[in-house]
Amino acid sequence: MKRLFDIALSALALVVLSPALLLLAAVIRWRLGGPVLFRQQRPGLGGRPFMLLKFRTMTDDRDADGALLPDAQRLTALGRLLRAASLDELPELFNVLKGDMSLVGPRPLLMQYLERYTPEQARRHEARPGITGWAQVNGRNAISWEEKFRLDVWYVDHRSLWLDIKIIAMTVWKILKREGISHPGQATMEEFTGAGAGRHGSTDAPEHLP
Repeated sequence: MKRLFDIALSALALVVLSPALLLLAAVIRWRLGGPVLFRQQRPGLGGRPFMLLKFRTMTDDRDADGALLPDAQRLTALGRLLRAASLDELPELFNVLKGDMSLVGPRPLLMQYLERYTPEQARRHEARPGITGWAQVNGRNAISWEEKFRLDVWYVDHRSLWLDIKIIAMTVWKILKREGISHPGQATMEEFTGAGAGRHGSTDAPEHLP
């Protein structure tokens, strides 16, 4: 039922939103240049990698040594608007239709995080990653990594079609209120370095463009 729900709703959303997707792609191309889509390998069900699709929100600006500037300096006004309204996530509907993701589930993070999880935290990969999830409607990027993973595992243990419908409805409300978009003091969310470890870096979704 969950997979059928994902296919039906993502296909309908892509049809209904196709004009908006094309308009956003044109605006991003105009303001940020190419590529329009940000592609990055992320862990899916069981930790198996897949290629995540998102709209690009950052420039590819680099320092004198050729290293990418911090996310806060590369995130444009357009990018902030796209993230605030979660419009950058819309291309993930193709990931849902393909079967790499679900509409609801733990957010797909970075491949290098796999070796940093505790066995309990790693259970978040027992479900397909989602465009939105229980952690997203209970704090999004404003809560700690530990709390986020605890909520992810709770979802894995209690997932149901009715819970998914509730989370989707709560997601719409959270987007309208624009809550939890970024972690305090960061452009988005600081890097996860492991349970009980210190924190550094800036984001759970860096855009390292070619």
